[in-house]
Amino acid sequence: MLDPKVEADLIALWITLKLAGLSTIILLLLGTPLAWWLAHSRFRLKPIIEALIALPLVLPPTVLGFYLLITLGAHGPVGGLLESIGSQPLAFTFTGLVIGSVLYSMPFVVQPLQSAFTSIGTRPLEAAATLRASPLDRFFTVALPMARTGFLTAIVLGFAHTVGEFGVVLMIGGNIPGETQVLSIAIYDHVEALEYAHAHWLAGGLLILSFCMLLIVYGMNRRFSPFQP
Repeated sequence: MLDPKVEADLIALWITLKLAGLSTIILLLLGTPLAWWLAHSRFRLKPIIEALIALPLVLPPTVLGFYLLITLGAHGPVGGLLESIGSQPLAFTFTGLVIGSVLYSMPFVVQPLQSAFTSIGTRPLEAAATLRASPLDRFFTVALPMARTGFLTAIVLGFAHTVGEFGVVLMIGGNIPGETQVLSIAIYDHVEALEYAHAHWLAGGLLILSFCMLLIVYGMNRRFSPFQP
């Protein structure tokens, strides 16, 4: 039989990977059209939208987590509405963790995609248009393949950033073993209990994972860069 602490750590690992994977998929579905619009729009208020998306880069995680807790909690506008129709408020649930992770990791997905779409320029799309390709065809057959490095960077950074979250997930999800306890919180619990051996294995694993994911990003960017021999 597994040691109960090891079993709890494995459950926390599963919750973390599930949270990161689901959040990354949602971020790609939401972030791709948003990044495409930001890359091509001349909307006067676009800087405000870009600033809102980038806000988690400078905002303390606990601040975002606090306002999410207020919003999604039983007495908040969203949580109160859900409770009034007989549903459960989203605070301290896995769904709440996903919402917080999507908002907190949004700039790590949108910004690489926006940069990739901007770097394509208009000439390839105009050339496809002369061949009677529809806007949707131009997006899927021209823009997406040419932005592959941006997508790789967005996927890796979005996933890795979600794996390493602490402040947001602690505020919105609490520390419920088997439900909302993720690896970063499990490490904190081990350190607080002076269980440094358990904390070392978890922290070391996250360190290696983060390094490998960044190595993949830099390696693939170098491989597909037009300036590399």
